[in-house]
Amino acid sequence: MVSKLLRAKLNLVLRSTPDLLPAHAKILVAVSGGQDSLCLAKLLLILQPKWQWQIVIGHCDHQWRTDSIENALHVQQLATKWEVPFYLKTAIEPLKNEAVARAWRYQMLTTIAESTDCSIIVTGHTSSDRAETFLFNLIRGSGADGLQALSWHRSLTANVSLVRPLLSISRSQTGEFCQEMDLPIWQDSTNENLAYRRNRIRLELIPYLSQHFNPQVEQALVQTAELLSADVDYLEQQARALWQPDILPRIDRLKIQTLPLAMQRRVLRQFLNHYLPHDPSFAQVQKCLQLIDAPNRSRTDPFPGGAWAEVDRNWISIEIQE
Repeated sequence: MVSKLLRAKLNLVLRSTPDLLPAHAKILVAVSGGQDSLCLAKLLLILQPKWQWQIVIGHCDHQWRTDSIENALHVQQLATKWEVPFYLKTAIEPLKNEAVARAWRYQMLTTIAESTDCSIIVTGHTSSDRAETFLFNLIRGSGADGLQALSWHRSLTANVSLVRPLLSISRSQTGEFCQEMDLPIWQDSTNENLAYRRNRIRLELIPYLSQHFNPQVEQALVQTAELLSADVDYLEQQARALWQPDILPRIDRLKIQTLPLAMQRRVLRQFLNHYLPHDPSFAQVQKCLQLIDAPNRSRTDPFPGGAWAEVDRNWISIEIQE
């Protein structure tokens, strides 16, 4: 049976990565009502007696669709049926694009987690999502960090982590699981809208690649993402060992002059990320990179918010406009 197979697969993931969803953890499950999130919620409820988890369900209404209120009510009714606490966050006004909606959703989920003492947020991202994200980021020109595409675990705050326990499970498997368990999937009409780039990748690009290049293209992309994930973890650790935050927002450029280019970029990206209120872009890291060998008082163009990087003798400093 599919349900037994997926249960065993998730148990295997938990055993091999014991800190992913530790026993007795309080977990917030992000449930949209679609097949992946329903599969995740049901699997965790099935395994709950074994792992002694405390489970909470959260739903975020982006107000993109006319039926979004009914969608939220549908998830709430499921939570009531399963006797699981339910929390809803609704956008004040419709969110303008996918990126804004994603950032808002994680912010709201983090708020729910903190207010309910949940240390872990879990989402129903699958291997299919990972393959699609890999292609999405590849087309945008991402490096290895972007191409590793949907990690198993990352920190959102000092006390809340995001976990994606279904990354070894495909979308077709979650669909079969929902059918077998007779779970009432909420059909989201936006999933068929080709105006959204991710939908076009899922509905057009991956089927095309599968038909004309590799029938197992999804698995191949996921394998590449997993290999890159291990590489990125190692390089990030090496970069962190090469610099330490100073009392002042600066970094010793002499210490990174002799590093390989790839490590220079990674160290400077970490440096900028530590002191700036936003994630630095590739172009911003490149501008900072040029300061390693630049004359004293050379500077970058202003970053968003008005700060800039400037050479101060042996240092590259972050200067903030007063």
